[in-house]
Amino acid sequence: MGAKLGLGERDLPDHSYARNMRVAITGSTGLIGSALTPHLESLGHDVIRVVRDNPTGSDVSWSPADGRIDPHALDGVDAVVHLAGAGIGDKRWTDDYKRELLESRTKGTTLISEAIASASDGPNVLLSGSAIGIYGARGDEELTEASAPGEGFLADICMQWEQATGAAEAAGARVVHLRTGIVLSAEGGALKKQLPLFKFGLGGKMGSGDQWQSWNSIDDEVAAIAHLLTADTSGAVNLTAPKPVTNAEFTDTLGDVLHRPTFLPIPKFGPKLLLGGELADNLLFSGQRVLPAVLEADDGFTFRHPDLATALHALLGK
Repeated sequence: MGAKLGLGERDLPDHSYARNMRVAITGSTGLIGSALTPHLESLGHDVIRVVRDNPTGSDVSWSPADGRIDPHALDGVDAVVHLAGAGIGDKRWTDDYKRELLESRTKGTTLISEAIASASDGPNVLLSGSAIGIYGARGDEELTEASAPGEGFLADICMQWEQATGAAEAAGARVVHLRTGIVLSAEGGALKKQLPLFKFGLGGKMGSGDQWQSWNSIDDEVAAIAHLLTADTSGAVNLTAPKPVTNAEFTDTLGDVLHRPTFLPIPKFGPKLLLGGELADNLLFSGQRVLPAVLEADDGFTFRHPDLATALHALLGK
């Protein structure tokens, strides 16, 4: 039975440039985690899944809600990729679900950070989930990692999420905040949900279509995370492609790739009625124009899909 861990500063062993690493992953069954795990294994890394239910083999069991994890779970682990958290668009934003969205991030991140601080032999790297929602709705403003946080519910969540890594940072771990945008994959997420409508010729821009969508292909998402395991980088990193698009541009490009018309705009009242006004406004009718300044300045990383058309052709096999 695991117990909540105490903290203590220590000298961390330098595993970060080992050729083959032992990497623990939370959220391994999610859209990103389920693609990242086989990718890291293909690179020769040993992946340990940190799971809440039904651990098998080398899996580590934890309970973020209860603050429980085996005190030796991360001994000998080189790095942690922490992706766990309730889905932002999975349910209507009731007061209870908004609390779950926050606590599933802050409690899990605090627990992982404390486990890193208490482990007797590593990890010295924490790649911790975050999101571009930290910048708030900023219109046409170009946003980089140097931009200040914005305002609103999602910005508040992301700020507290990032602050929850404090124990790992205090213990000397290199911490990277993975500020993820809209991850495009044919296997799940926003793109998969849109495909049926677009394939039937019923896709259209959301409202005015002027809102920015900062996206990343699943291939570049997992490649960037793998790269950051050993990159000499800490702090915020925007995991978005170099060429964000407006919703109208996204709609036209997806229609072109699928050879389907996209002339039916979707008025705001429909999604607001279905999802609730606050959720629809935050996820569908506002956005951020985010640029990946850190990754673009890194000579060791190259985007496979820097523009939307290239990404969609690759992801959809068109």
